[in-house]
Amino acid sequence: MSARRGDALSLALAGCRRVWVGVGVFSACLNLLMLAVPLYMMQVYDRVLTTGSVDTLLALTAMVAGALVVFGVLEAIRVRVLARAGAWLDRELGSAVLSGAVAAALRAGGGVSAQGLRDLATVRGYLGGAGVLPLFDVPWAPVFLGIVFLVHPVLGWIGLAGALVLFGCAVLNDLATRSKLTEANGAAARALNAADAAVRNADAIAAMGMVPALARRWREAVAGGLDLQTSASDASGSITAVAKVVRFGLQVSMLGVGAWLVLGHEMSPGGMLAAAVIVARGLAPVEQLITAWRALVGARTAWRRLRELMARAPDEDAGTALPRPAGRLEAEKVGYLPPGLREPVLRQVSLRLDPGEVLGVVGPSGAGKTTLVRLLVGSLEPTAGHVRLDGADLGAWRHAGRGRHVGYLPQTVELFAGTVRDNIARLGEAEDEAVVQAARRAGAHEAILALREGYDTRIGEGGVPLSGGQRQRIALARAVFGDPALVVLDEPNAHLDADGEQALVETVVGIRERGATVVLVAQRAGAMGLVDKMLVLRAGAVASFGTREEVLARLRRPAMMAEPAPARRASA
Repeated sequence: MSARRGDALSLALAGCRRVWVGVGVFSACLNLLMLAVPLYMMQVYDRVLTTGSVDTLLALTAMVAGALVVFGVLEAIRVRVLARAGAWLDRELGSAVLSGAVAAALRAGGGVSAQGLRDLATVRGYLGGAGVLPLFDVPWAPVFLGIVFLVHPVLGWIGLAGALVLFGCAVLNDLATRSKLTEANGAAARALNAADAAVRNADAIAAMGMVPALARRWREAVAGGLDLQTSASDASGSITAVAKVVRFGLQVSMLGVGAWLVLGHEMSPGGMLAAAVIVARGLAPVEQLITAWRALVGARTAWRRLRELMARAPDEDAGTALPRPAGRLEAEKVGYLPPGLREPVLRQVSLRLDPGEVLGVVGPSGAGKTTLVRLLVGSLEPTAGHVRLDGADLGAWRHAGRGRHVGYLPQTVELFAGTVRDNIARLGEAEDEAVVQAARRAGAHEAILALREGYDTRIGEGGVPLSGGQRQRIALARAVFGDPALVVLDEPNAHLDADGEQALVETVVGIRERGATVVLVAQRAGAMGLVDKMLVLRAGAVASFGTREEVLARLRRPAMMAEPAPARRASA
């Protein structure tokens, strides 16, 4: 793990530091300009009405109008700057968050969740929206109270008492709602992840009438979070109501006591009105902060989840750039224990393949074949042992650099929204010749030309509306794109017809002739006619490894068929 990647959020915020400073300066100017209205009121009452001077009124009005124009311009700039800072933050962190989400999904063994991107949107929406503005305005409350003290100390003490009560309400609101809102946000995130999984399996859900059961489980998943959210809302609503009563009561007190002081000739009527307006303006951000507390807690919770997510994200720039590998693949006593399980699904698996060799991996369902190939391509990290490509541990390769040299056809084929060409080119930029060449090598060229728009045919998420065989061939073309040094095919003939099977055979032969290493997974040993070596897995351990002839001879022995052989180093 790279420290730079783990601190990506902090680094991004540091990049916004000048923005926050600028917004702070704008906020200072805006808060000072807000004094224009109460000062105008005070001058009108104390000077214009007492002297009857129209010239003075016009001059004061012109000055306050200019101040309001400047105020409007600065407020518009402040909002626009925050919006652009939020958008910049999203662009800066989006790829890193997606990388962390993929890494988290790989560790969990499930599909990719968009929760990390939702959390980033929450943080961006808060930091780039109006919800963050009270945090810039609250520090000016003491300045406004200080001005009221200058108008009259009694009114200043009344304002200070009201401010302390409002700040107390803010602290109480935090204590009463923080834990509840955090738990509620976590429950909502888990429910959204479950909904993502449901949408990915929409066909099965609709075909087997699982919608009512799914809806029931959804209600159960969100029920606790909704109860917590309702409880937090009730508490926050009550505290907000108290804060409003305090604020209105404070205004009444300021006017009442101010009138009493005016009657006692201790201050002017204009000063009374100005003090009431200044206190109301100075304490308004405190009340706004209480009202928007849920958004603040939501952003803080999302921020915490993002830090946890990105702390485990791989750094695409980590490690020294290594030269193109020849394809020598080694696994040394590899084991894998999935999170939450007590027993490993792979134990002490060792093998060695030289460039140009084809390995066939067979074994019953649940033997650990798919887990092994995921370890061999680097989508999972072994919990024991090492996987090496050309002598370098897979973790020592830059992720993007290693991926260029690896072709992988997973058991469950996933294509992406875009064109057929985009999917073969792995969503990157590529020459047309390279894309067509990969399709030809996978035996998919003619099938692609038969589509309505050929290579430019647009497909939806998952490959809709292509058939299973068409998806398989396009995914195979993606696997061999760029002449990778290592090609791993997990059940590549699962959806292929006879022509597709023949194309697969020709593809594997072509890969081997170009000197690349191939790992081919199948359920039955009979599908292993092309392989040089065979690995038999049973219950997560190596039952047999060697040349194809050696392993097939062992498989014919009754004792071999009855029980797995003890784990041994796979060597040839």
